[in-house]
Amino acid sequence: MTGERTAVAKAHRIVVKAGSSSLTTPTGTIDADRIDALVDVLAARRTAGHEIVFVSSGAIAAGLGPLGLTARPRDLATQQAAAGVGQGLLIARYTSSFARYGLRVGQVLLTADDMMRRAHHRNAQRALNQLLALGILPIVNENDTVATDEIRFGDNDRLAALVAHLVRADALVLLSDVDALYTGDPRLPGAARITEVREPADLAGIRLGGSGRVGTGGMVTKVEAARIATGAGVPVVLTNAASAAAALAGEPVGTYFHAGTHRPSTRHLWLAHATTGQGRLLLDPGAVDAVVRRRKSLLPAGIIGVEGEFVAGDPVDVCTAGGGVVARGLVNYDAGEIPELMGRSTRWLARELGPEYEREIIHRDDLVLLDQVDTLVRRSS
Repeated sequence: MTGERTAVAKAHRIVVKAGSSSLTTPTGTIDADRIDALVDVLAARRTAGHEIVFVSSGAIAAGLGPLGLTARPRDLATQQAAAGVGQGLLIARYTSSFARYGLRVGQVLLTADDMMRRAHHRNAQRALNQLLALGILPIVNENDTVATDEIRFGDNDRLAALVAHLVRADALVLLSDVDALYTGDPRLPGAARITEVREPADLAGIRLGGSGRVGTGGMVTKVEAARIATGAGVPVVLTNAASAAAALAGEPVGTYFHAGTHRPSTRHLWLAHATTGQGRLLLDPGAVDAVVRRRKSLLPAGIIGVEGEFVAGDPVDVCTAGGGVVARGLVNYDAGEIPELMGRSTRWLARELGPEYEREIIHRDDLVLLDQVDTLVRRSS
């Protein structure tokens, strides 16, 4: 065990994510032996007194065989059908496998909408915490049967990171079909393994991308998931399923992503990573400076444009005049109201339109700055 990885070895609450490629046969069907081998590792950790939340892909893959399909379908309707058939088979297999150790599991199916809507977010948090309190091992998957755009989340990588901060985990382990993060395609000459990532600059110049045969995620989604988790103060290990036991023991396997030095509020983490901007507000340079550097509320006077359809309470992206996203916040007005308010002071608005207009477009407590790691990762892919 290395000193820097003791945080993983000593973690009390751990989120472990396994992708479809770690759970399936070469033909794309669920591999019972692989599932049992992974359950052996997770059960050992659980019986040692640690809490485990397991995020498992594989519902669509599990449904391929029963539907007579040889590859992941391209159309959404068939993907949903495969998930509907496969999810029951998958959870039944986990229930049986964990039962060998006297452990009970509970199924939790989530969509991006559950993570984006604040009330749903709290409900999911409460349910997961109660399952853990009752000694149940939660098995989380995306609800692919009803998901639409969410079905392309990225092989549950982003979902795992969101769950890690949802349950305030102490560590996140991402299991892939690749043993670590590399500077390029590890199947090609010249690709070097990256043992640790401390800051965004460590990702500069690497080439990310690619998707699995039965999954949807590539390395870019795993790096993005690691960014979300480490930003929440959760260290991350990225490795393959064969190295799961070593990763949980703090051994120097895979790539270790160092956690941030502080853990932001759950509200800000939710706003930054679990929501999607429903529209855009364009700001003049003075307003950008006030929001970004001076951490002020967004006032009507600094807004020069509004895009999209949204209502009061929706998350919206706050942008420079050129469209660069700098922040996201919960807006206090409908999109149709803002053009009349732009460029006006709140005092003038209160005098001319009524006291209910003497309020911010977005209050600073409902505003979170967005870093530029997304851009860095996407440029590398």
